[in-house]
Amino acid sequence: MKFEYLLFNLLVFIGPFANSFEKKIHFRQYWRSAFPAIVLSLIVYVIWDSSVTNRHWYFNPPYMLDVRVFNLPIEEYLFFITVPYACLFVKEVLGLVFKNSFHRALEWVRIGMFALMPIGVFVFQTGKEYTGLVLIAFGVIAFLDRQFRTDTLLQTRTYWFLASVLFFTLVFNMYLTSRPLLIYAPAYQLDFRIGTIPVEDFGYGITHLALCNIFYEYFKTRFNP
Repeated sequence: MKFEYLLFNLLVFIGPFANSFEKKIHFRQYWRSAFPAIVLSLIVYVIWDSSVTNRHWYFNPPYMLDVRVFNLPIEEYLFFITVPYACLFVKEVLGLVFKNSFHRALEWVRIGMFALMPIGVFVFQTGKEYTGLVLIAFGVIAFLDRQFRTDTLLQTRTYWFLASVLFFTLVFNMYLTSRPLLIYAPAYQLDFRIGTIPVEDFGYGITHLALCNIFYEYFKTRFNP
């Protein structure tokens, strides 16, 4: 069905958006921080996505509209808006449930992520380009978190947030890859899958939403002090 990917995006977005006005959560107050964060992370991942489309992966025409911009179907751009919005909304909901705390010991996690960058460069050069890019992305996330002084990787709430990202990646990507709306080229990845999902997709999703979260927290300190 040509509208399937479009409907998928609408279903992801409608629940969090409708509940953004709920008095206890009131996510609407963070829109000034959320939307710039979503747009900035969208730009980064659209560049990544469009540069490897028709090589690392392919979009299956029967499931989406024929409109494409820089190799990507218009629904893919919506995906980079609807999913981050839903995940940031969930993050604020989790903040009502789990107490946030700051742990300097988590600096070792950030250092470990940064150390993945040279490993990613090596893996990329072996031909496993998707795997290598994901590892490099983890390193970039660690670097930006420190440079922007957001220190999201030192906060416990971030890991609850990333756990929700893993869950949503499992649900959303299982749908996208099993239909399949997305078709992958095994040569550029480890070709290890969880169900129908390449393991690299989990890293792609985590780094995308972690980047969005860094921008979100950066803007929150300025727009919602």
